[in-house]
Formats: sequence, C-alpha cells, structure tokens
Amino acid sequence: MTEIPSIDDAPKPVDPAAADHDESQFSEDQTLSPDFVDSVEAAIEDRDAAHIEELTHGLHPADVADLIGLFSEDDRNVFLELYGAEMSPDVFPEIDDDLLGRVVDAMQLERVAEAVSELETDDAAHVLEDLDEDKRAAILAEVPAEERIVLRAALDYPEDSAGRVMQREFFAAPGFWTVGQIIDRLRGSEELPDRFFEVFVVDPAFKPVGYVPLATLLKSQRDQKIESIMTGGEIRKIPVTMDQEEVAYLFEQYNLISSPVVDAADRLVGMITVDDVVEFIREESQEDMLALGGVEADTGLSDTVMMTVRSRFSWLAINLATAVLASLVIALYDGAIGQIVALAVLMPIVASMGGNAGTQTLTVAVRSLATKDLTASNTARIIYREAIVGLLNGFIFAIIMGGLAGVWYFASGWGGEADAIRLGLVVGVAMIINLLAAGLAGILVPIGLQRAGADPAVSSAVFVTTVTDIVGFFVFLGLAAAVLLPAS
Repeated sequence: MTEIPSIDDAPKPVDPAAADHDESQFSEDQTLSPDFVDSVEAAIEDRDAAHIEELTHGLHPADVADLIGLFSEDDRNVFLELYGAEMSPDVFPEIDDDLLGRVVDAMQLERVAEAVSELETDDAAHVLEDLDEDKRAAILAEVPAEERIVLRAALDYPEDSAGRVMQREFFAAPGFWTVGQIIDRLRGSEELPDRFFEVFVVDPAFKPVGYVPLATLLKSQRDQKIESIMTGGEIRKIPVTMDQEEVAYLFEQYNLISSPVVDAADRLVGMITVDDVVEFIREESQEDMLALGGVEADTGLSDTVMMTVRSRFSWLAINLATAVLASLVIALYDGAIGQIVALAVLMPIVASMGGNAGTQTLTVAVRSLATKDLTASNTARIIYREAIVGLLNGFIFAIIMGGLAGVWYFASGWGGEADAIRLGLVVGVAMIINLLAAGLAGILVPIGLQRAGADPAVSSAVFVTTVTDIVGFFVFLGLAAAVLLPAS
C-alpha cells in the first residue's frame, strides 16, 4: 500500500526575503531590472567582489550572460576580473557571439580553458568556433588531451553542420542487453550527458537501429531485452554533415526531442537534442532578420561605433548604387517633370507602394523557403497566387490613388477636368503594373537566388527594391510623358 505523505512533508513556503531579492533582479518583462544592474555596477565601481557574488547568486547562466552584455567595456573587464573565477562554465555558451571574444580576452586563459573542459562537447565547440584562430589554439592547448582531440574533431566539421552542434556524450547499448543492465549502467556511469531522453540501440557495427525512451525504460521489467521494447522504424538518423537548417526542419516536421547523428559509414557518433535545435533556430532567424535589413549577422549592441559603421557600410554602398540607377530613370523624364510639377509629387507614392508590396511578398517567400513550405512542387502555384494578389491590390489602390490624384490635381488648379482624369488614369495604371511587378519580384528573386546557391535572406531585399523603384518610376513617368504632354 502506498503511503500518503502527511501535510508536514509538504514543501515549506519560500522565505519572503529571499523571494523579494529574486524578484528585485527582474523587471515585469523578465529582463534584468535597471535597479539591479545599477547595484551590480556600483559594486563593480567599489571593486567589492563579495557583494558582486551576493548580488548575482542564484542567477541563471543566461541571465549572467545578459548582465555581462549590459556593462560598459571598463565595467565588464572589472566584473570578469573580480567574478570570473566564480562564474559558471555554462555562462560562456550563453554570451552573445559578437561579445565572446572580448570576454575571453578579459579573462585568464587558464580559467577559460577550465570552463571549456567542463562543458559538454556541443557547448564547448560553440564557444570555440566563435573565437579567432589564435585564441582557439591557445585555449585548446590548455585543455586536457582527450577533450582536445574531441573538440578538434568537432571543429573540423563544416560550419553550421550537425557535426558542430552534436553532443558526443550519449548512451548506446546492443539490443540483447536487458532493461536492468541498462539502468544499472546508467546509475554507475560518471560521463552521462546533462540532458538526454533516450537510449540508442545499436547493432554490432555500432549503427543505430532504434531507441528506447527513458520513460519506457523505467516502466519495463528488468529482465526484458531492450530490442523487444525499442522503437525502430521511426528512428531519424542525421548525417554528420547535414546543414543545421535541415536538422531543424526534421525536428519540427517529426516532433523530435533528440536524434542520433551518424558518420558516412552510418555509425553512431553523437546526438542532437531539442535544446540545441532551439538555439540554432533562434540564431538562424536572427541572421535572416538582420540580413533582410542589410545588417551583418554578427552585429550586436555591444559592438563599438566603428565596428557598427564598418558592418553597415557595404549594404549602404549597394543601396546607394541602386538609388543612382533609379535616379537615372527619373533623369530620362526630367522634361516631363519640368512641365508637370505634379509628377514630382506623385511618383514617390507609386514607387513606395511597390517597395512595400515587394517587401511583404519577399518576407513571406524567405520564411516559406526556410520552413520548406515553398518547394519545387508548389512553386508555380505560389508565383501565380502572388501575381493575382499583386494585380488585385493594384486595382484597389489604383482606384483609390487615381481618384485622389485626379481630384487633387483639378482642385489645385494645375489643369482642367480632362487633364485630371488623364493623370488619375496614369497613376492608376502605374500602380497596377508596379504592384504586379512587386509581387513577382518578391517571389521570383528569392527563389532564383536559392536555386543559384545564394542565401535569399541576404541578397533579396536589394534586388526587389531596385526592381520596384525602377519599374515604378519608369512606368509612371513614361505613361505621363506619353499621355499628358501632348494634351498639356
């Protein structure tokens, strides 16, 4: 008979003082509160290591990493000098990539190497891959030989591949082992991963043939062989060279929580867990978002002013070149603009509407390509759909803007009723054509770039805005010159 716990065995209430202290570290939005950050900065200014440790006690490694990112360069260096020796190794993988190198520079090399050696291999590789070659080599030289070999092997895999992010700590057993043997071995092992969900079943060649969830293992009889309770047909093996985006797709598509990683000979070499996938999904989405804005992926708020200027310069220069192309189109019709001043007022509206419509389509297309919702099997249908959407929006806004432009032109006294009608028609037709072009450019450009082997998130925006600007100006001014000048 199961003994029912008494009320005396219930968890004791949390000490209110301790609760207040924990709550005071965070704002309502769960970020570190300004008052808490100010308190830590005051302790840094006083070089009070004991008070810093007291203030940061109980903080999650991710919150400590955020705290480090909020400091100025000088405060960060003092914080690491006073607190670096006590800092959990788990903080390092949480530090922003653009800041990690400077954190390592501010700490003793031996302490960084010690932290890296205590991390699981996937986290350690993540820390090392974001450092330059000299720092990486110096840290590896201080790491124990056995771990150094494993980490170098991880770093030899292509960047953004499954081999870079997989854990080499996993548990595998042959199918003839019993549940009792597995449980006893798990209890006696000192090298289990911090987080795992399944025991992999392997054949004599160490090829994964199935897996047993830990929950199933615990519910089974000790004398049962694991081959009788394993799940085999649904196992999803990940090649060690598979791109991380493909890994993320598999985890999302099949609701995986972990998956074995295999080498070219199909032998088990590691595993990837869902927490790793969440991390690089976040990184990929951030990179795509920054790329669509013309910002380099490794840009962060902790960058110096000159680093930020350099990172944004190249895309601003490209944007300048495309703006010059659009200006050359305008220059072709300077005579028409000189005779009909209203054209100068209206042409930015046509171009801007096209640019916004193109950006909308582009954003959806890039996301759909990343999630594999847009594939070769439905490309033609999606292109047709976006063309229809562009046309319909074009007709709607042609009626709205064409009518407004005609009324405004007539009311301003710049022309008669016939001229106002013709101007409204020019604006309307230009709007239809440009929104159609925007829809097609927004879908065709990212598809074309992907098929050419380029990242559509990085390069698409500049091409789409160039198309919409040039088409918008050319169609609007060309129609105006053809329709309005003879009647003026």
